[in-house]
Amino acid sequence: MKIKVLVIDDSALIRSLLTEIINSQKDMEVVGAAPDPIIAREMIKALNPDVLTLDVEMPKMDGLDFLEKLMRLRPTPVVMVSTLTEKGNEITMRALELGAIDFVTKPKTSIADGMREYTDTISDKIRAAAQAKIATIARARNQNNEVVSSPVLLRNPLISSEKLLIIGASTGGTEAIKSFLLQMPSDCPGILITQHMPAGFTKSFANRLDSLCQISVKEAEGGERILPGHAYIAPGDMHLLLARSGANYVTALSDAAPVSRHKPSVDVLFESAATYGGKNVVGVILTGMGKDGAVGMANMKQAGAYNFAQNEASCVVYGMPKEAVAHGGVHEVAHLNDLPKLVLNHLTANSDRALRV
Repeated sequence: MKIKVLVIDDSALIRSLLTEIINSQKDMEVVGAAPDPIIAREMIKALNPDVLTLDVEMPKMDGLDFLEKLMRLRPTPVVMVSTLTEKGNEITMRALELGAIDFVTKPKTSIADGMREYTDTISDKIRAAAQAKIATIARARNQNNEVVSSPVLLRNPLISSEKLLIIGASTGGTEAIKSFLLQMPSDCPGILITQHMPAGFTKSFANRLDSLCQISVKEAEGGERILPGHAYIAPGDMHLLLARSGANYVTALSDAAPVSRHKPSVDVLFESAATYGGKNVVGVILTGMGKDGAVGMANMKQAGAYNFAQNEASCVVYGMPKEAVAHGGVHEVAHLNDLPKLVLNHLTANSDRALRV
């Protein structure tokens, strides 16, 4: 059974290109193409598509307004088609908060050739969207919109200067990361995060989180000392690594080739954490398509790290955590809502044991 896709975009060229790209895949087909949300609304009723691609900025009805109504009245997996502009980045982040599964960017120049170069990326995102659990997205959105109580400070804040939290995520990860970080106290260990995301969007993502969380969140620049109560997010076009400078942990960036087609790659971050962090690391792997991070997490465990994975029930796509478990790198599997408390309890319990020795 092929994945049925409805393309919604006011550009005839983009509609044509997306149709060409999607129909070139054996496991998916375009069942319709609409120039605006008003026409799309009727086509959705008639065609019952599995996945929508939706332009961010359109006439007659804004893409965000349409997405919000869609998720309330007829929840359907959506891949946003975004413009790489500052305004477009902020709108795309908001679309993910509203329930979009993922997004692709329109190239600024040579649109036809640029879109065709994205064939594998677009196809992978549609496949992930087709597997996504919409009910899980709706629950997570509602929980993230609720007022979050102030996180409880660690009983022994000194552990935050010794330990590190290393997080990897992909499809559905922006909201999962937000949910996790909202529950981190201001004295938590320094956090390194790799979320699969293209260049230009990670800064908006980091700024959004920084405005919501008790901890400080920023896009990693490379060479920064990793401080307690701070989170550093991999830039969209660079690998993020853990490194050392004397006695201090610092961030490092690499422009090396993609790993498993990902740049940034979770495996690259996890491998560096295994090398330089060892038993000081607590690893967390969240929702995502594919297996990026599975090998790296297994190596982290072998190096002495303690690792957590998000469970299937709370994942948008149970791919990366499932693979990490299969590779033997995970100590505990838990619901997203429970992961922050479990991580902090593990840190505190281990700190208490260390103090008694």
